[in-house]
Amino acid sequence: MVELKNLRIVVDERERKSGIPDLLKAIGMNVEMKTLPIGDYIVASETIVERKSIRDLLTSIFDGRLFDQCNRLKENFEFPIVMMEGNVDEIEEIAENPLVFYGALSTVVIDFKIPIIPTPSAAHSAKLLLSMCSRKESPKGPFLKKIRKYDDLEKQQLSSLCSLPGVGEKFATRMLEKFGSPLNAFNASSSELAKVEGLGASRSKKIKKILESESKFLKKINQKKLHDM
Repeated sequence: MVELKNLRIVVDERERKSGIPDLLKAIGMNVEMKTLPIGDYIVASETIVERKSIRDLLTSIFDGRLFDQCNRLKENFEFPIVMMEGNVDEIEEIAENPLVFYGALSTVVIDFKIPIIPTPSAAHSAKLLLSMCSRKESPKGPFLKKIRKYDDLEKQQLSSLCSLPGVGEKFATRMLEKFGSPLNAFNASSSELAKVEGLGASRSKKIKKILESESKFLKKINQKKLHDM
């Protein structure tokens, strides 16, 4: 059995208030507190955990943060995991439409291929993290990576580009480098977009289709105007 003092976990500073770092220290784990640019707990060189309470998860779905975070997790770690902490019955009380919530979770699991593991409390979250750290087959190596930090304007620019189909932080960064601004990227032709390293012709065509297709809502408005004339 692996000795707890030999188990290492890197924890984001903002997780102190959750109580989980103290629980991990109390059982004898080697806990390193750092300011992480993404994720909350690094349990192995390629395994990172994003912990979200039920309420925070709901908020991140509706303000658009969740998918942006998933993009960044996938682009920087081979095995990202989302930990959903709390009583799932809260979903019915908080969310106006629980189907939107479950639809977002389905996107995380199916499209991003990131597993979501539920835990009922901080104590159980700590036990799950301990079990992840103690896996014998966990690859060894440096935990911390050089993940680029962005200022607020650049974050907003990248976020706008990450909303496009098949575009994560890596491709959004390349698009900004090539076109200089999100507007130039949006106005680029599919052939110009295809020249972005790794983006490809198929993905570029999907992006242009999204940008150029008239919305169904606008079509209804135009049809109504024609009908009323």
